[in-house]
Amino acid sequence: MIAKVLYKEGLRTQAKHIQSGNTITTDAPIDNNGKGEAFSPTDLVASALASCMLTIMGIKSAQLNISLEGTIAEVEKIMSSSPRRIAQITIHIKAPLALDKRVQIMLEKAALNCPVAKSLSEDLISKTHFSWL
Repeated sequence: MIAKVLYKEGLRTQAKHIQSGNTITTDAPIDNNGKGEAFSPTDLVASALASCMLTIMGIKSAQLNISLEGTIAEVEKIMSSSPRRIAQITIHIKAPLALDKRVQIMLEKAALNCPVAKSLSEDLISKTHFSWL
């Protein structure tokens, strides 16, 4: 077991990570009867994709003895209504690093092959943009 998720009133949940005890609260988005005061479950999916990409890039960069310190991923999510689902996730990865093209390509390939990316529906449109110094 990795987590326990508790339903709270007002369309909120609280997920507790078993190993660390860390918690995440979710709220339904405003366009789906919520208050939008926390990540929605679909926000977490989109954010998990970005986190996974950065993590896998971090693993690859450590193998190459390169620091990714300061690299960020900006996440955009578009929902569809029929059925209600994530239609598109766009990730903008911005790395403040001057790397040669060969290393950039290795890190980009690592990101695009992260486990979350490989677990998402083929119906989902996923776009990733990389910016390097």
